[in-house]
Amino acid sequence: MSRQPDPSRRSEQSRQAILAAAADLCMEIGYAATTVEAIAARAGVGKQTIYRWWPSKAAVLLEYMRRIRDARLGFADTGDVRADLLAQTTAVQTLFGTNLGAVWRGLLIAAQSDDVAAGDVRAFLEVAVTEAKARLAKAQQAGELRADADLDMTVEIIFGPLYHAWLLRARPLPEAYMKDVLDLVFDGLKPGEGGTAAPQG
Repeated sequence: MSRQPDPSRRSEQSRQAILAAAADLCMEIGYAATTVEAIAARAGVGKQTIYRWWPSKAAVLLEYMRRIRDARLGFADTGDVRADLLAQTTAVQTLFGTNLGAVWRGLLIAAQSDDVAAGDVRAFLEVAVTEAKARLAKAQQAGELRADADLDMTVEIIFGPLYHAWLLRARPLPEAYMKDVLDLVFDGLKPGEGGTAAPQG
């Protein structure tokens, strides 16, 4: 008796093929030149198959990025917040220098003119922001950071320079770029003169 094909398995194989095709095209020819038609041709599926699962190429690429993010470990917690932030931001800087950076750059550019893409990109970023704020809050409670530091603003100050330099391509980023950024930031975040430590106990 022959086994019947598993529709769910075939469906997941098609999804994987579409995600890989979208990412490969974006890396090869850029976000603007990547189209749903081209993705469908590369993946060996019909356009209607893509539109059944995603409303746009941005949505396809965001799912690709989301799967990569979810497969990785979350924000490190070694007990040294400065070291953890350096590890996290250096990993982001490294990603920006890979082909995945081209995918992310395209999505960020699309978000400037596409309200739907903008909402999806914000939701994607919110996961990373929430993880960073949770780690910073723990550092506040441990007395590593000023208790009065605004954590939303702190995240923007830490990650903002990296995004600014990368998106504007203002200058080549040295390997120690984020170490230098954090050295400057932590002069203002550490407890002591100009700030207070979180109460203990």
